[in-house]
Amino acid sequence: MPVLLALLSALASAIGLVVQRDSSRDAPAGMRATRLLGYLVRQPMWLLGQGAWIAAIGLQAAALYLGRLSVVQPVLVSELVFLLVIRRAVMHWPVRAAAWAAAAVIGVSLSLFLVAAEPRGGHPTPTQSAWLWALVATGGLVVVAVLLAGRRSPVRRAACYATAAATLGALQATFLKTATHTLSTQGLAAALTDWPVYALALAGAISAVLVQTALRIGPLTITQPLLVVVNPLVSVVLSVWLFGEHFTDDPGTVTLGACAFVGVVAGVVLLGSRGPRLPVAPGVLTAPPP
Repeated sequence: MPVLLALLSALASAIGLVVQRDSSRDAPAGMRATRLLGYLVRQPMWLLGQGAWIAAIGLQAAALYLGRLSVVQPVLVSELVFLLVIRRAVMHWPVRAAAWAAAAVIGVSLSLFLVAAEPRGGHPTPTQSAWLWALVATGGLVVVAVLLAGRRSPVRRAACYATAAATLGALQATFLKTATHTLSTQGLAAALTDWPVYALALAGAISAVLVQTALRIGPLTITQPLLVVVNPLVSVVLSVWLFGEHFTDDPGTVTLGACAFVGVVAGVVLLGSRGPRLPVAPGVLTAPPP
């Protein structure tokens, strides 16, 4: 069930991304951010995209509540495959054979990773000490990535911002998992008086700004693979660190799982370079789920 919910979340996110980008691209050129937002909220299709994004968050929350962080976050990589299918089946974009091959590599490698890694165990509530050190480590990584962006080349700046955004996205997933558990076990009042729900909102806002900055500065062939790959990689680390999840200790199986993850990365990079192009309009107001 968690894998199915994660797949549905990835599908909803892909639908929301396509619809919102198309709506934003139809906006008059040269509009400021405040006027652009006013224009978009009057567009039914943009609102539909927002609804799809909210549905994606809800499905991800349910998946994280029922399953493990180390399983749910890697499955969300399938959003790229759904984007490819939507562009071809619904929007009738031409798709090269290499893009379909990349999608197949992602699907097979992802399945192999989940089977070989065999995530197991875990607990729903991290300790305060684990939270502290995880926040210091991930927050430090985000700050370093942003500082390294500096005045470097557009490609390097985009890569740094995308890495920072993806790291925050993984951290968002931990907040979402914790807040969902509190909501389901202690009720709404307890969830609203606990800090993870507010940390989730703050991380989401900062991540959205970083994503948009990365998309404006550099090409999708750089930003998209980093946004998609760094998130599950950091999530796996956080799943062990915060929630006590663990993997098989068989060397051969671990090696197979590592190779499968490399296959996912290779498929994402290939799809980013060979897939159909969807230009990003200035000021696009979208934010992918954590």
